[in-house]
Amino acid sequence: MARFGGQRGDWLDLSTGINRRAYAVPDLPPEPWRALPTKAEQAALLTAARRAYGIDAPGIALAGAQAAIGLIPRLRAAGLARVLSPTYNEHAAALHAAGWTVETPEDAAALNGADIAVVVNPNNPDGRHWSADALRDIANTVGLLVVDESFADMTPEHTVAPADNILVLRSFGKFFGLAGLRLGFVFGAQELIAALEGMAGPWPVSGPALAIGTAALTDLDWQAAMRDQLQADALRLDALAAATGWTVLGGTALFRLLDVGDSRAAQDALAKHHVWSRVFPYAPTWLRLGLPGAEAEWVQLENALQGLRA
Repeated sequence: MARFGGQRGDWLDLSTGINRRAYAVPDLPPEPWRALPTKAEQAALLTAARRAYGIDAPGIALAGAQAAIGLIPRLRAAGLARVLSPTYNEHAAALHAAGWTVETPEDAAALNGADIAVVVNPNNPDGRHWSADALRDIANTVGLLVVDESFADMTPEHTVAPADNILVLRSFGKFFGLAGLRLGFVFGAQELIAALEGMAGPWPVSGPALAIGTAALTDLDWQAAMRDQLQADALRLDALAAATGWTVLGGTALFRLLDVGDSRAAQDALAKHHVWSRVFPYAPTWLRLGLPGAEAEWVQLENALQGLRA
């Protein structure tokens, strides 16, 4: 806004992979605001999450997947960590901050021998994915495998089952479009989950987040319809990108990774129309766009792209 003008309401932020067609937050009774969360409410949320994610394993709800990323390095004494890259940079940052030696190989075979290995599946920003069998093979060669499935809601068939040395992370806010709720999950062996519970304390998730999360995760019809909607939206964005002369490199149905030639120039051109995007210092031709939601947002993006085609 300082560089390109406008107020916050004028801007269309497509720099994230957060669904702009957010789940309608239900009206809440006073109790979630006034009382401390109960164990029964926490259990109800986890039951809904296991059903929605197709995961049958011990788990813990936390204040976003980011909270899990910060705690997991403390599960073991610092050693050698390898994060399959390029990917979401907070995994390497959290491990480094906890004293781990961090390597960022681009080949999954190079994870072999790590005390902790991290695979984001599907990957951010390119959407690469690994089968459950491939992930189990990786787990056999490392001490602990962390599989970050923050964007897996669109492709539940790729979910890997947690195991003795496999932790699975899930993010609530991205698919449901409620990132401000700060809710995420870790599933894995009981020993690891108990250790995380000890670090997180008795009330790691607020009462309103428990209530809203349980309602949304129980609403399987909404989830199925939203998957169909986002798949259609992703195809619509791909068509707009192609008409602009850009190449779709990958992504998920929550974001698209594009080769735009000069990403900084493209970002600035979009920003003149108050559309914000994501660029990557290590890949100067890459630009990532999330998906617009309301039709007015699509029109705003289309108008911005028209300027690039002129």
